[in-house]
Parts: sequence; C-alpha cells; structure tokens
Amino acid sequence: MDSFEQVVSEILWNEGLWVWTSFKVDLTAEDKAAIDRPTSPRWEIDIVAYDAPTNLIHVVECKSYFDNPGIGARWLKDNVPASRAGFLKLFRDDELRAVVFKRLAQQLVDEKRCRPNPKLRLALVCGHTKKSARDELKKHFEAKGWDLYDEEWLRSKLRKMAEGGYENQVSAVVAKVLLRGSAE
Repeated sequence: MDSFEQVVSEILWNEGLWVWTSFKVDLTAEDKAAIDRPTSPRWEIDIVAYDAPTNLIHVVECKSYFDNPGIGARWLKDNVPASRAGFLKLFRDDELRAVVFKRLAQQLVDEKRCRPNPKLRLALVCGHTKKSARDELKKHFEAKGWDLYDEEWLRSKLRKMAEGGYENQVSAVVAKVLLRGSAE
C-alpha cells in the first residue's frame, strides 16, 4: 500500500467506515473467462470501505498525481489507450466492474465482513485533478452513480482531523502539525 492510500484509508476509518487496503478479490476461473482475462491474478482494489449501518461497500481507487497535471476527464473516455488510463479499468469496463463487484460482495459476505445483499459504490480519490476537468469529471461521476473525491474533499477531511481529538494515526498527526495554528 502506498502513502496516499494510507491517508485516504485513515480518513475513511475516521469517518466510521470499516476499511481494508490492497484488498484482493478472489476471481474464479469462470469470472476470469467472463472478463476475458483467463490468466489474471486476483483483482486488487486500493481500498474497500464498509458502512455497516447502510450495508454499503465503497470500492475506492486512489490516484495522487501530485506532481503532474492531474487526472483529466478524457481518461475516462473509450478512445484513450489503456496504457494511459489502465488504472481506471473498473470505471471504463462495465463487464469487468460487474464481475469484480459480484465476486467482491460474495467474498465479503462469505467471510462475514458484511451483511448479505450489500450495495456497492465505485469511488475515485484524486490528490490532483486538472482544474479544467473538474466540472466534467463531477458530472460524469454523478451520472454514473459513482463518487469523486478530489483535493478539496481531501483538504476538508484533513482539516476535520486536525480539529478533532488526538488520534494515533500518521495522517491525523500530520494534519494537526500543518493545519493547526502556530504555538505561542
């Protein structure tokens, strides 16, 4: 797991969700055939976050992109080569998403990590989005019923952590150091 995923997972945990990072979905041979990836290893999801009261599973992909132009809306379009937007496979391939979501839900139920018949919702957390693409990205995600959490969301959640009580998490400690007023 990378540092950005760790920060995001700690934010989600702080919001009351049960969180698993680098979660491996055990695809069956039939699943792999259905998505035309017969030799595929287990599918890995950056973060799986479960909201127990609503029985909602958040399937979260994390992309920091801090030191480059950022995530652009064109990356979600079909004409972009997979080599340029391969990390967005779950967003771009409906059949793949359906198979992975079905297997993920069954796996979590079988492992007693969630109640039967959970709802699943796809999310992307971006550390940096292209300013020119934000509105288009938000509209696209809203139309698809997905969640888009951009740098404004991250800042808001880190400010909330900075203002809260002591938590022994790296993200909370760093948020307090950076965002609280200077010592007198």
